[in-house]
This record gives sequence, structure tokens and C-alpha cells, in this order.
Amino acid sequence: MSEGRKYLDVIVSTLNRFEKEQAGNLDKAAEVMAKTIADDKLIHVYAGGGHTWLPVAEIFYRAGGLACIDPFMDLGLSPFSQALHYMKFERLPGYGRAVIDYYDPKKGEVVLIIHNIGVNPATIDAALACKERGCTLVAISSSDWQNKVPKGHLIRHPSNKNLFEIADICIDDYNPFGDAVVNVEGLDTPIGPISNVVDFYIVHRLEIEIVKKLVKMGVEPPVWRSANVPGGDEYNKKHLDRYFNRIKYL
Repeated sequence: MSEGRKYLDVIVSTLNRFEKEQAGNLDKAAEVMAKTIADDKLIHVYAGGGHTWLPVAEIFYRAGGLACIDPFMDLGLSPFSQALHYMKFERLPGYGRAVIDYYDPKKGEVVLIIHNIGVNPATIDAALACKERGCTLVAISSSDWQNKVPKGHLIRHPSNKNLFEIADICIDDYNPFGDAVVNVEGLDTPIGPISNVVDFYIVHRLEIEIVKKLVKMGVEPPVWRSANVPGGDEYNKKHLDRYFNRIKYL
């Protein structure tokens, strides 16, 4: 069980490091997002490809989560597409910009971009497009990946830019270069990736801080109840009435 215990220990130590070192950035992001929600605006969320889409799905239309989450969902980039298909698209210059153009965020709106690697074309093009539009950009990514992926590597955007060089608020998820953290004797390839476990935690922590700030401001947070409990559908109807025509994936 030692390998399994190591996996747990790495996850816990990464989360503890996040809480210790990223509290300030988390608070800044929550403050901006709370003010946005208080102004009856949406929180737009985008991911740069592959499994980084899973944290977006985790906070969209989720019991106990914010109802104003607007996913810039593109199935071509998601793990719900064929694996080699989405990998081609996340490395394709211009694709991320096309997704942003389609969803059309406006000046002053907040866009959260999640990509633990933070260097690929689908991520960088989207980030640049959001900044050009005057959006406030919050990024969840890994400085370790951005520092260690070589310049000119095939997965990088042609500009060689890092996501943290573009974003207004940067939240480091401390994902280690290579993602997987467990070594099994007799196998030379590590197993046990931690990026999504940690990023799931971070996006929910962000929601918690946003809700706390909204309550302090005297604004009722738009939070979904589970549709599977008695009265859940009835409670959620007010959020659906408010957001159905504003969020394309509802």
C-alpha cells in the first residue's frame, strides 16, 4: 500500500501548499468574481484542452455550485472527443481564439482559464483573445510546467508565451512537470496523475470564497441545489429563469 499512501500524501501536501501560498491570489480572484456576480454578470470559464476540461464540468450546473458559471465549452477540445482529435486541436494555433470569438465575452467581464500546463496554443490564443477584448483574466495553472516545457517545444504556442505572463490574476496549482507522481518498482513510467484532483479542489475553494464575499456584500449568491432532493427543481427554477437565455450550455 506504500504507493497508494504516497499518492495520498502528495495530494494532501500539494493542497496544503496551495492553501498556504495561494490564499492571496485566491482571494483576489474571488473578490473580482464576487463583484462581477453582484453586477448580475456571468463568470465565463474555459479550459485549454483534454482533461483540463473536467474541472470546468465539475463546477457547471453542480449542486452547491454557482448558477452563473458560463462554460465556453468546445467538444473538439474536450476529453469527450476522440483522444488524438482533441490533442491535435489543443496544439492548433488559432483554435482557441475561434472559441473565444464564438462565445464573445465583453470588455470588463471575467474569464477563468484552466490549464495545468499553460503553454499550448489553445490556451494561449484564448488568453490573448480575452485580453484583447478587455476581459479580466484569471488563470489556474502550474508554474512548474510553464518553467520546464522547453521553448520551441511542439506543444507550445508559436509565441512561446506562458499563461501566467498574460493573466491578470494567477493561481498556481503546483502541478509537477509530468503530472504523475507515483513510481512502481519494475515500471519506468510514473503513474497517479494529480492535476484534476487538485484543480477540482481549487475551483470549489474559489466558489466558497466568492459565496462568502457575496453574503458579506448583502447579495444572495445564485447557488444550485441538488435537483435530486425534494424541492430541488422548484428551488432551481429561479436560476434557470434568470440564466437560461444567457448561458448557452443550460
